[in-house]
Amino acid sequence: MLKSFKTELRPTEAQKDKIRRSIGICRFLYNQYVAENIRLYRMYQRGLLDTRQKHFVTANTFDKYVNHVLKIRLPWIDQCGSKARKKSLVNAENAFWKFFHGEARFPRFKRKSRGDVKLYFPKNNKGDWRIWRHKIMIPTLKQVRLKEYGYLPQGAQVVSGTVSCVAGRYYVSVTAEIDERSRYNKDCEASYQPSMDGIGIDLGIKSLAVTSDGKVFQNINKSPRVRALERKLRREQRRLSRKYTIRKKKGGSTATASANIAKKKLTVQKLHQRLARIRENHENQVIHEIVKQKPRFVTVEDLNVKGMMKNRHLAKAVAQERFNSFLQKLQGKACVIGIELRMVDRFYPSSKRCHNCGHIHSDLKLSERTYHCPSCGAEIDRDYNAALNLRDANEYRIA
Repeated sequence: MLKSFKTELRPTEAQKDKIRRSIGICRFLYNQYVAENIRLYRMYQRGLLDTRQKHFVTANTFDKYVNHVLKIRLPWIDQCGSKARKKSLVNAENAFWKFFHGEARFPRFKRKSRGDVKLYFPKNNKGDWRIWRHKIMIPTLKQVRLKEYGYLPQGAQVVSGTVSCVAGRYYVSVTAEIDERSRYNKDCEASYQPSMDGIGIDLGIKSLAVTSDGKVFQNINKSPRVRALERKLRREQRRLSRKYTIRKKKGGSTATASANIAKKKLTVQKLHQRLARIRENHENQVIHEIVKQKPRFVTVEDLNVKGMMKNRHLAKAVAQERFNSFLQKLQGKACVIGIELRMVDRFYPSSKRCHNCGHIHSDLKLSERTYHCPSCGAEIDRDYNAALNLRDANEYRIA
C-alpha cells in the first residue's frame, strides 16, 4: 500500500537557496496561470470572446507557453526543475476545476508570506529518492541530510515526494510503496483480534475526548505550556503590528516589508508552527491511547464543525481543537488496523438522552455539565453520558 512520511530536512545553505528560489518560481507560475485565466474569463463575460473560442487555458497549453515564450523572456525560470514547474500548473488547473464543480471557492493568488507552495519531484531515475538512515537523495537537490535519523523507511520503493518550507524550516514528504504491518495487526485486517466490545467517544471543548470506558483526555489548549506560548504569540503580533504602523507614519510603503519586519514575521510564524505541532502531537497520542485498547468498534458523532464555527463565542476554541483532523486521523488508523469506525448522525441526542432510562432531557443547557435526569433521578457527567449513548447507538453509518 502507499503511505506518506514527512520529516524535517537539514539542508546546506546552497540547498536552502535553491529550495527558496524554486518555490518562488513555482508560486510565480501559479499566479501567472491564475491571472491568465481570469483575464480570459473577464473578456468572455464582456463578450470579447466568442462562446466557440477557448476561454480557459489548460495546464499543458500554459506549460508550452512557459517553455517557448516566458522562459526566453525570463531566463531565471529555468532555475527550477521542469517537473516542479509543471506540477504547480497542474495544481492551479485542479483548483479551477474544483471551483467549476462547486467543490471549492475561486482560486486565489499564492502569497509569499504563506508557505503553501511545495516542490514536487517524481521518481524518474533509479537513483532518485534513495533513502539512507541519515540522508535522502532528492532530484535536483542531490543528497540532503535528515534531521531525524531512521524515520523514513530505508529500502522502500518511493513513488514521488515534495519539499516545502514553513517558518524557516524545511520538510520533505515522500509517498512510498510499503507493506503496512501495524503493531496492532501483525498480518492483515482479518487477523485483528479485539480485546473489548466497543468504545464511544464524545468530543468537546472542555475536554478533547471522553470515552465510554471512563477515560478523559484533556484539552491541550488549556495547559500552562500552550497558554504561555499564546501569550508570547500575542505580544509578538503586537510588536509586528507596531512596526507596520511606524513604517506607515514615516511615509514608507507597507507593501514591501523591511528586514526587521521580515525577522519579526518569521518569529510569529515559528510560534504558530510550534503551537500547531503541539496540538498535532496531542491528537496522535490520544488516538494511540484509544486504538491500543483493541476495541471491536469505535463510535463517534458526525460533528457539524462548520456550523460550530459560526458561533463567535466558541469559534476560536473549536478551531484550536481540530475536530476534523482528529476524525480523519482516527478513520485512517482504524482502517489500517481493522477497527470498525461508526459515525452517528449529528442530530442524535447523545447528550440529552439518559443512558439509564432513555429519557430525553430537551431543556438541557450547555452550561449544565452534570446530567440530572428528571425521569429516573440519575446523576452522571454530561460528557460521559454522551459517550455511553454513542457506544450503544443503533443507528449509524460505517465510515
